[in-house]
Amino acid sequence: MIIAVPKEIKTNENRVALTPGGVMELKKRGHEIYVQSTAGIGSGFSDEDYIEAGAKIKATIEETYAVGEMIMKVKEPIESEYKLIKKDQLLFTYFHFASYEPLTMAMIESEAVCLAYETVTAKDGSLPLLVPMSEVAGRMAIQQGAKYLEKPMGGRGILLGGVPGVQPAKVLVLGGGIVGIHAAKMAAGLGADVTILDISLNRLRYLSDVMPANVSTIFSSEYNIRKLIQDHDLIVGAVLIPGAKAPNLITREMLKLMQPGTVVVDVAVDQGGCIETCKPTTHENPIFTVDGIVHYCVANMPGAVPYTSTIALTNATLPYAIQLAGMGWKEACKNSKDLKDGLNIVQGKVVYKAVADAFSLNYTDVSEVL
Repeated sequence: MIIAVPKEIKTNENRVALTPGGVMELKKRGHEIYVQSTAGIGSGFSDEDYIEAGAKIKATIEETYAVGEMIMKVKEPIESEYKLIKKDQLLFTYFHFASYEPLTMAMIESEAVCLAYETVTAKDGSLPLLVPMSEVAGRMAIQQGAKYLEKPMGGRGILLGGVPGVQPAKVLVLGGGIVGIHAAKMAAGLGADVTILDISLNRLRYLSDVMPANVSTIFSSEYNIRKLIQDHDLIVGAVLIPGAKAPNLITREMLKLMQPGTVVVDVAVDQGGCIETCKPTTHENPIFTVDGIVHYCVANMPGAVPYTSTIALTNATLPYAIQLAGMGWKEACKNSKDLKDGLNIVQGKVVYKAVADAFSLNYTDVSEVL
């Protein structure tokens, strides 16, 4: 198969979909790999690194899209890329369709095959291609939250871990999944007083067992959220419903319950956000303030640490890319339920129910396209 890796052009996105090591693994299995010039530079990989691993370099994004049977990316295509996508071309990337209708409609119109990293689902129900970036984003949520709690940044002027004789900051984590557990670990490691909310008692029992003593678990309900946000300094939105829009757990009206200078970091902003007032921001302009509350809502948080993120992502995506390249998307999806669950839009048909429901579109069962 011919695999093409374009350069990411979303604002401040420095990741790349494939490392030189990933190129070498695909090349030795007989596949052709084309990488757009300077695609890896933001992650620390030069064109020479890719050439040495067996890739060929294409000068422009247009040439890169034109040659590829499978396009491997990190972020969803942006508007300038829509016209480059061809009928029947396989796109393997993060899409987050349910949060953005124009992208959904453009991919339907393209008649391409859209296989979304975020809905590839393992037998145990985990999301193996979301996990590495969720791990990064969860840890970064605390790193960024701690920074914006500083007074010059608009926060309350609180040191996350406190000092002897002064209480540490109180951190509230909405959701005990991968993002939540990594955010809680990071905050707890810095000495903060951490509370995790979740609706799964089994998950809360597990978290109670594995977390350090400065982490508490509470069942998630509107009553509990309203009570807790009143005295917590940093709130991390970490709720995910695979492929669907995130639920609004904190409404605009609830902001008035918080103390001025409270920081909210909504990691779920890619899927519409679990804080009503959140809207996607960029690394260039990461924050805005609503009713005295600092909102950090960068939609590609792991893009700020591209070396770590790119290697972690390739570690996870490569086994699936090898299957897709070796068998073709249709046979690979017939043979792998993980990959079949990743199909969202196929040749103009929406085959992922949560995406169809998000925009009241016709839904086609995935078995019909396989």
